[in-house]
Amino acid sequence: MAATSFVAASLVRRAAVAFALSHPLINNKVSYHRTLVTFPLSPRLSSSASGICHLAQAVKRDDDDLLKGVVDKTVIEEVKHVLEMARRASLRREVLHTNFLTPPVLKESMLALEKLADLKAVAQGGYPQAERCRISVGHPELLTSDPDIIVALSITGNFGFQPCSHGDFLGAILGTGIAREKFGDVIFQGEKGAQVIVVPDLADYLISSLDKVGSVPVSLTKIPLIALDYEQPRTKSFKAIELSLRIDAIASAGFKISRSKLVDLIRDGDVRLNWTPVTKNGATLRTGDIVSVRGKGRLKIGEINSTKKGKFAVELIRYL
Repeated sequence: MAATSFVAASLVRRAAVAFALSHPLINNKVSYHRTLVTFPLSPRLSSSASGICHLAQAVKRDDDDLLKGVVDKTVIEEVKHVLEMARRASLRREVLHTNFLTPPVLKESMLALEKLADLKAVAQGGYPQAERCRISVGHPELLTSDPDIIVALSITGNFGFQPCSHGDFLGAILGTGIAREKFGDVIFQGEKGAQVIVVPDLADYLISSLDKVGSVPVSLTKIPLIALDYEQPRTKSFKAIELSLRIDAIASAGFKISRSKLVDLIRDGDVRLNWTPVTKNGATLRTGDIVSVRGKGRLKIGEINSTKKGKFAVELIRYL
């Protein structure tokens, strides 16, 4: 028994050291792009070596429960990193922040974090329709206001004579060496240039490093978030009655195309669900899902109700 206890204690010490080494804190900002050790919020140490395995298995089951319905394996792994960051925030009673998350990871992370009763999560992307956001997580009494974790920059130049595209601005920013997860949306403004949201630590670097977009000399200045110049999306809402919530049924109704045509578009890789390519015609849709079809635009799934005849009444929001 004494030997077993010694082995268990040794394993716990090693796990604690590995946890500390793999989770450094820098200015209270944590990147979720790390290999994280999964520990529950309040680990209860067992007197046997097998207890350590049971702890890890319990946390895995908890994550699996929180991520029910998520299919994309890459998204699942990224969300698990966010959940592990949330556990650290709870244990250390600190507010921690992710980098900018892609839309599918952002959506699934917020849905999972909402199920953790002792934590509060806030997503910030600079403006209401932002696709890429950072998430801040902490105890509610610590997270009483939006943390100062994003900065807006205006990029201006003489684009009237030499027009540039959204992709030109994105490529120019990446060309400075800044990783994609360190900046959020790029708001394209045509001849006026563009605006971009970045992490505060890299704002001055980008101002000094980005001197051209395409062949156009540019200058960058910090602007308040309230000065971001974005357009409210125009939408049209209507309802469809369908036998199922399959993507081929709902999306064909939303985009006013035949079901067989939509199946062909799925086969050709032209249909995305929450920014992830669709590979199966029978993928089931939920409220809040975004379906995009190349050349057709985007469709948001609104409220879903069952009819007396066993069908589904689905609110469809078409972006114009």
